[in-house]
Amino acid sequence: MGKSTLMNQIIGQKIAITSNKPQTTRNRIQTVYTSEKGQIVFLDTPGIHKAKNKLGEYMVTVAERTLKEVDVVLWLVEPTTFIGAGERHIAEQLSRIHTPVILVINKIDTVKKEEVLAFIDAYRKILDFAEIVPVSALKGLNKDILIDVIYQYLPYGPMFYDEDTVTDQPVRQIAAELIREKALKLLDEEIPHGVAVSVDSMKQRFKGSIWDIEATIVCERDSHKGIIIGKGGGMLKKIGSAARYEIEKMLDSKVNLKLWVKVKKDWRDSDFLMRNFGYDKKEV
Repeated sequence: MGKSTLMNQIIGQKIAITSNKPQTTRNRIQTVYTSEKGQIVFLDTPGIHKAKNKLGEYMVTVAERTLKEVDVVLWLVEPTTFIGAGERHIAEQLSRIHTPVILVINKIDTVKKEEVLAFIDAYRKILDFAEIVPVSALKGLNKDILIDVIYQYLPYGPMFYDEDTVTDQPVRQIAAELIREKALKLLDEEIPHGVAVSVDSMKQRFKGSIWDIEATIVCERDSHKGIIIGKGGGMLKKIGSAARYEIEKMLDSKVNLKLWVKVKKDWRDSDFLMRNFGYDKKEV
C-alpha cells in the first residue's frame, strides 16, 4: 500500500486515488514528472495479488504486462522483517524479468531508524535489487533521493510529454475515481470492492463558472445499495460532498454533483459490465 500516495507526492498533485484498503488501484494510471534533469513517466498499476474474480484477473494482467514495458520497476513494501506469501509471489514474478528493480521501503516515519537495516536485510534475501530506498510516501521523506536513483536507470532520449503534462488520465476518469475513493473511505469493509463508478454526464455551464456532473455508483447487492444511500440518504450525501470538494480542487471551479446508486449483480465477473466501467481486457 502507498503506491498512489507516493506517485501523487512526487508529481505534487493528486491524480491517483488512495485508501487504506488493498487493491484500490484498478487501472494503470500514467503520471509525468519533469525537472531540469529530464522526464520520468510513472505507471501506477494495480498490486499483484491472488485474483478472486474477473476484475481481479484484469487487474493482475494490467500489472504483469506493465512489468515488461518499463525501464525500471519500483516495488513498494511495508517496513517489516516478515516476508509473507504475497510478497514472495511478487518477488518470484520480478525474478523473471530483466528490468532493474528498486525496492522502496515505505512508512519509515512509523518505525525507529535502527530498525530499517533489519527490514532491508530481510528483503535482500528474497531478490537481487538494483537499489533499496527507504521512504515515507505520506510525508515525502527521501522523495528527492528516490527520484535521483530512478534517473540513474533511465535511458537518454526525447521527452514523451511537454513539461506541463502531469497525467494522461481524462478529467472524467479522474472524477469517477475520486467518487470511488470517497466510497472506499466511508463505507464498510465488504462493500467497497464491489463498487464501480461511471460518470454519466459532465458539462460546463455557459459562462464556465460551474460544472454539472452526474454519476452512478454501481454495487453488487440490494443490501449494499441501502448502505451506500444510508438513512435518509445520509451516506450518499457524505460521499457526494467529500467527492465534490476534491473534484472542485481538480477543476478549480464550482461543481454541482448528482449521484445515483444502481445494483448490477456480480458485475465483477461480467466482461460486458466490466468494459462499461472502464476495465476492458482488450485495452490492456
